[in-house]
Amino acid sequence: QVQLVESGGGLVQPGGSLRLSCAASGLSFKAFAMGWFRQPPGKEREFVAARGWNSDTIYSNSVKGRFTISRDNTKNTVYLQMNSLKPEDTDVYYCAAGRTCNYRYGASYEYWGQGNQVTVSS
Repeated sequence: QVQLVESGGGLVQPGGSLRLSCAASGLSFKAFAMGWFRQPPGKEREFVAARGWNSDTIYSNSVKGRFTISRDNTKNTVYLQMNSLKPEDTDVYYCAAGRTCNYRYGASYEYWGQGNQVTVSS
């Protein structure tokens, strides 16, 4: 059974930092692309960042230069370091795993985490 367990969300002030973690089990982690998405209330899930099995790394324009995705294949874990956070980064963040190169498309991922709330507010 595949599980993606997220942690690290919470409340932070504008300009602050948070690191999300997503620990995977039940799959061949090295063979999967890992992505982060977020979902504003009442809107569709949107792409944030992805790191492929071959270390390809891409970001959405809204987070480029502020967020960093990394993965540790020895721990089957992917991370999202979020710096210079803004109120508009407030969302539920999801990690996802997929055998795909279409990193930006949620439908190309096979497995999803439970979601983790990030709130940026003073």
